[in-house]
Amino acid sequence: MANLTDCIEEYLKKLLALSSEQYIEVQRRELAGKFKCVPSQINYVLERRFTMERGFLVESRRGGGGCIRIYRIRPDHARPWREVIEDLYQEEFDPGKARETLKRMCDEKVISMREARLLEAIIRDRAYEQSEIELEKTRKLQRSLLGAALEELLKVGY
Repeated sequence: MANLTDCIEEYLKKLLALSSEQYIEVQRRELAGKFKCVPSQINYVLERRFTMERGFLVESRRGGGGCIRIYRIRPDHARPWREVIEDLYQEEFDPGKARETLKRMCDEKVISMREARLLEAIIRDRAYEQSEIELEKTRKLQRSLLGAALEELLKVGY
């Protein structure tokens, strides 16, 4: 007999397979009630079994019973996505390296040329010069905005 973690994982994967939206929204509390477990068990399954490496993206929203949205990342996007995340969260964000990564993603048809140009606008220093924000904070902002934009682009169903 499968353990509880396996059962929760299989249930969520079945919901994803049946969803016409390419994502599902579940309530942590309701899911815990269904499987007669504590909500932290649901968190464990999400953190261990629904990772980017396994082709999933999980968004968690506070309030309203702990709404969770689970996306399936397109398989051809999983490898470049991990590389982008690793590059983005290095100690120092380098816009030049980020541009090279975007070019590669464009070359591999992970993103379109138009999407690459829009993402490059996010990391262009010229856009931040008038704000008088110090360079270190600018780099953090660029990394954060680029990461959020890539996350949205790589979700299935757009």
